[in-house]
Amino acid sequence: MQGPTGGADGLGQLVEEWANALADAGHAAMGEADARRLLRDLAERFVDALRERAAGRLPAPGRAEDDAGRLLVEAHFVGPEVLGRTLLVLRRHLSPAITAGSPLAPLQNAFEAGLEALTAGYVQALRNRTLAQQEALRRAEITARRSVEEELRASESRFREVFARAGIGMLITDFDGRVVEANQALADMVGYVSPDVLVGIVAVDIVLAETRDELARLYQELKEGRHERLRLEIPCRHQDGHTMWLTLTATTLREANGGPRFTLSMVEDVSEQRRLRERLRYQAMHDPLTQLPNRTLFFDRLDLVFSRSGSRVGLCYVDLDGFKAINDTLGHHVGDELLVAVAERLFAAFGPLGHMVARISGDEFVILVEDSHGSEQVAQLAQRALNEMEKPFDVATHRLSLTASIGVIERPVDGSTPTELMKAADATLYWAKADGKARWTVFDPERNQHQMTRQALSTTMRSGLEHGEFFLEYQPLVNLDTGVIKGVEALVRWQHPRFGRLGPDRFIPIAEETGAVVPLGRWVLQEACRQARWWQLRHPSDPIYVSVNLAARQMWDSDVVGDVAAVLNGTGLPPRLLQLELTESAVMGPAGRPLEALRALAGMGVRIAIDDFGTGYSNLAYLNRLPVHELKLDGSFIEGLQSAEHPNPADAQIVAAVVQLAHGLGLGVTAEGVETLQQAKRLRDTGCDTAQGWYYARAQTPESITALLGRGLPDRGFPEDRKRGRPAALPPLKDAAPLKGGTAGAALDGDAPPGDHARAAGI
Repeated sequence: MQGPTGGADGLGQLVEEWANALADAGHAAMGEADARRLLRDLAERFVDALRERAAGRLPAPGRAEDDAGRLLVEAHFVGPEVLGRTLLVLRRHLSPAITAGSPLAPLQNAFEAGLEALTAGYVQALRNRTLAQQEALRRAEITARRSVEEELRASESRFREVFARAGIGMLITDFDGRVVEANQALADMVGYVSPDVLVGIVAVDIVLAETRDELARLYQELKEGRHERLRLEIPCRHQDGHTMWLTLTATTLREANGGPRFTLSMVEDVSEQRRLRERLRYQAMHDPLTQLPNRTLFFDRLDLVFSRSGSRVGLCYVDLDGFKAINDTLGHHVGDELLVAVAERLFAAFGPLGHMVARISGDEFVILVEDSHGSEQVAQLAQRALNEMEKPFDVATHRLSLTASIGVIERPVDGSTPTELMKAADATLYWAKADGKARWTVFDPERNQHQMTRQALSTTMRSGLEHGEFFLEYQPLVNLDTGVIKGVEALVRWQHPRFGRLGPDRFIPIAEETGAVVPLGRWVLQEACRQARWWQLRHPSDPIYVSVNLAARQMWDSDVVGDVAAVLNGTGLPPRLLQLELTESAVMGPAGRPLEALRALAGMGVRIAIDDFGTGYSNLAYLNRLPVHELKLDGSFIEGLQSAEHPNPADAQIVAAVVQLAHGLGLGVTAEGVETLQQAKRLRDTGCDTAQGWYYARAQTPESITALLGRGLPDRGFPEDRKRGRPAALPPLKDAAPLKGGTAGAALDGDAPPGDHARAAGI
């Protein structure tokens, strides 16, 4: 079999030392070879029993450790030093294997239990042997009374000598709980001069008062036979006054007829091991830098708080602003000292109030408020924390100013979980950062729902594009002088399976952040050009152009020139019927990739328009150097032209000046957001070329645009136009249809916000 110390050789070494240790302990009943065979069998029994315990089973009958102790006695190994030497040899050979990381290492308790069982078996067998000898002597009393008495005295003497010289504390009590006998090792352990002092006292009086009742109860259960052996760790007061921890293992000693008579207890001082465990636990539960509770201990406490139904909990989630800059500029050693100073200040402010202060990551701290009384209380604590952080820190010869952002949340524990609490706190901290830092922000369920919606849109956008959830609508671009549709602007919509119909202001900013705007913009370009080609084939004499928005990220993160060329080639749309709209911020600035791309696109014959003009640089001189064909005036300038009674002269002058200068540069001008007749007339009077807005038409499906191309826009009330005989409105074309394979959607609802021109970044 495989030995416990590394194989058969290790077991052989154990047996060799064991035999030598017992050589003079008295075993005249067998020779040396037989004795070694016996000891090897006992060693194998001991190891097999340990393995049984390792598997969670009791040792098989006849293979238990107490059988090894019994067989020692039966082989006449009954000298006064047999038990002590046996325990010493087993500890020397097996304990190093455990501490060195052998497979038995996790079984320290099993090993100790094995030694205890062997000791109990040995003592019980020794007593049984004595009792058996007594019985034999009584049967031979007539012929050998004197010799029996002498043997009995010798057996009792050997038992007492083994008990007295054992290397561990041993204690025998009756079932009234009083000490019958104790050995010197136990007396030394607890600080008594002699074991005789212990005799007669109640055993449980040795331990601290808070554990006496529990120990008395367990001894009673042992007496009643509910346990054969018990093991527990208890605190004890040493005679010099200090507290020590003892491991107590108690076993029942029975009469020859099986009835209980005494309790044998083995006692070991484990104070040092306990102190080591406590140090390791502290290190596992506390931050090594600041000595505050760490993330593990914080969540343990939080779980405990949530286990108390009916209570409330508050949390201040503190993050230092600009801490990375301190690390990068002054060094991590200064950053570490600053973290220590922050921890000390927070603990001094909130620890005495009974609130846990923990460090859960690099520069993030939490203040846990148990049994809180509402958001106002926790917000006051957050303000106090901000005030503490604003006081200067003197760290490593530096005086540092610091601010913090704090997420504040307070709620009942019922109906929530620690994970949900921390998720909400993290979101609230993010809001405090986004709102400008150096502040606290209270959790807002509506804002959180909006944030969750944004996250849901972000994660489903690419799959939505793959599943055909996006579609285009088109808003007419009308010649202000003639009222004829010159083109249409493609506007993307999202029919989300969960949130319904979404306008571009809901998802384009998210697409910009995540980079999804590049594939989305490529899809919009493809669909818009396909539809424009369909219209061109049906109106070849007077085709309209399609205007498609490009996001700034498309100019930088994709081959927009290659994309446009591929789409035009694939759809057959002439380049002159495609207009690309970009915002001023996307094209104004130093020369580089966007400018090169614009020149390449213009060289292909594609029209270039500056969208939302007037909200950015508005540098007309710079426009003269760009390949631009059209300016689209932002709707905010058009609003001032709405009232004839109270016009905004500044807006009228700006519009007139922009139109005049743009025409001087050879650029066309389109007005966005035209919603009234008055605006349309004043724009036409300034010389503006094109307009779009709800006054003419909302964004519509491809079918509706097809109908408009057939019948023209309805008369919008210019008297001079009626005198010129503008065509009257025609009935809708019911058979109009988009290009096969295109994507269509329903028209905007009547309660939709006015002004489709109010859209985000490009698409």
